[in-house]
Amino acid sequence: MGGTVAAALPADALVRTLNRGFGKYSQDYAEFCATPAARRLFYVLKSGRIVPEKLDEANWKPAGWGEPSALPVPGGSWDGVPMDAPISGLAGDGPYKPTWDSLGQYECPEWYRDAKFGIWNHWSPQCVPEDGDWYARNMYAGNMWDKTQPQYRFHLEHYGHPSKFGYKDLCAQWTLLNWEPEHLMDLYSRAGARLFLALANHHDGFDTWNSRHHAWNAQNIGPRRDVVGTWAKLARDRGMRFGVTIHQARNWWWFQPSHGADSTGPYAGVPYDGHLTLADGKGQWWDGYDPQVLYGPKHPADALPDTSYVREFYDRTRDLIDLHDPDLLYFDNALLPLGWGGMSVGAYFYNRSVARHGGKADCVLNVKNVQAPLFKAVVADIERGLSSDILEYPWQSETCIGEWHYQRKLFEQDGEFGGYMHPRDVVHWLADTVSKNGTFILNIPGKPDGTIDRKEQLILERIGAWMAVNGEAIYSTRPWAVYGEGPNAIKSGSFQGNSVQSLSAEDIRYTRNKAGTIVYAIALGWPAEQMLLNALGKGAATKPGRVEHVELLGTEKPVTWQQDDSALHVTLPQYQPDADYAAALRIHLAS
Repeated sequence: MGGTVAAALPADALVRTLNRGFGKYSQDYAEFCATPAARRLFYVLKSGRIVPEKLDEANWKPAGWGEPSALPVPGGSWDGVPMDAPISGLAGDGPYKPTWDSLGQYECPEWYRDAKFGIWNHWSPQCVPEDGDWYARNMYAGNMWDKTQPQYRFHLEHYGHPSKFGYKDLCAQWTLLNWEPEHLMDLYSRAGARLFLALANHHDGFDTWNSRHHAWNAQNIGPRRDVVGTWAKLARDRGMRFGVTIHQARNWWWFQPSHGADSTGPYAGVPYDGHLTLADGKGQWWDGYDPQVLYGPKHPADALPDTSYVREFYDRTRDLIDLHDPDLLYFDNALLPLGWGGMSVGAYFYNRSVARHGGKADCVLNVKNVQAPLFKAVVADIERGLSSDILEYPWQSETCIGEWHYQRKLFEQDGEFGGYMHPRDVVHWLADTVSKNGTFILNIPGKPDGTIDRKEQLILERIGAWMAVNGEAIYSTRPWAVYGEGPNAIKSGSFQGNSVQSLSAEDIRYTRNKAGTIVYAIALGWPAEQMLLNALGKGAATKPGRVEHVELLGTEKPVTWQQDDSALHVTLPQYQPDADYAAALRIHLAS
């Protein structure tokens, strides 16, 4: 995603490219957004050359997800942005430079490898309609190109046409009026989370902290408080590590539909509110706030991100780091986003941690679509997915019990857990991830008033009941010789996580304590018959040695077991746990 790093240019080609002004930093983003559309200049890649271009209103179409090709610039590019920064000193002082070779010095900290399980609150104004993901974009999808877009129809029915009531207006309705963050953080802690993540911004461009570089933020609009700062304090008060997630880099492309209009119907040709400017706000509730800064300026579909946009992305993210000192920084991007912008932030994050933690980067930087040889430089994140085997370096799996933003229809479905993920599948996903050297993050989507519904709370309580008994087999463990065994397999890769639903009590996942003296065997279900652990047979290729003792976590009742050359044979005692989603054995090995 985002193109590939291009080779350096010959000197003459370099001059022809850069003399046009591409990549230079000459104004801030607010000034760029305030520039009249007729005078705003963009750059596009055509026939292998970067050329200036103005907006052609007659032939405009909204941009897609944003995957620019590699640029013909020295040092290469990523996301349509050069890797070489036009501004010096962005990486801060320290051993890390904004290059992948330099980031390769990184060593993942022990605390992250021990934590294993985190809860994520993926909250933003997009949860106000309680209608699921990508609402901010899809409410503008209308009949521009997709007449069946349900969220556009929902918006018409509940709020009116987006020319009159747009996303900016939803931002004011994200009030969190019933938010009791202390209660929620206690619930997340009881569920077993050792790490808490807060959404700092989504592709919608709204910052959920007291942002000093972006006026569209939660301190000024909506909750009227620093949401990220509140979460950070409460998590740390409970001994949890704290992380933030950044999704803003895609705003350049993702929010362009806000500048469109219906092609048919009673509002045909009436522009959505994306065309509004700072001046249009006079006398309105949003007086003093420029919608162009929230939505991004209207631009040609293939326009490369303006340098001012990249700088604002850097400034906002660095501000978040400086204000709230996150232990984990997550980018919803393939690799570090926006060329020099993301690389500089990554190096700055590591260098700041080095300075604050005795010479070592005691933090975690998450990105996606990581390929060798970059696995060591960051902690790779696999969205809604898993690995098929043990990975050499620590990694992260993350998913949601429903949609990323709150979807009321899931709560309204029949059954104890409605349309949400069953806590059994959460436990199985967690165990599979940990057995393969990973950490698992679970999103619990919140309602616009700051609460979660009773079915979400029940899921957390059930997870907590299992973790209270079996957490020893999860926390502070490391992969064993093999991750597991059994008849069913999960699918590897992003968005393949639902394959955990096929796992059963015959499928085993192994972890071990750090000393290697205890192996934990987690049956992904409650065995009704004798357990057969082939990897623990005396003659197994894993060479486990002699088993000295076997216990079932949660009870002192004796376990019947026998080790022979072929397997370790285990029969569980009569025991009914509070949550029978998986049974974990503590297996002592002879030293």
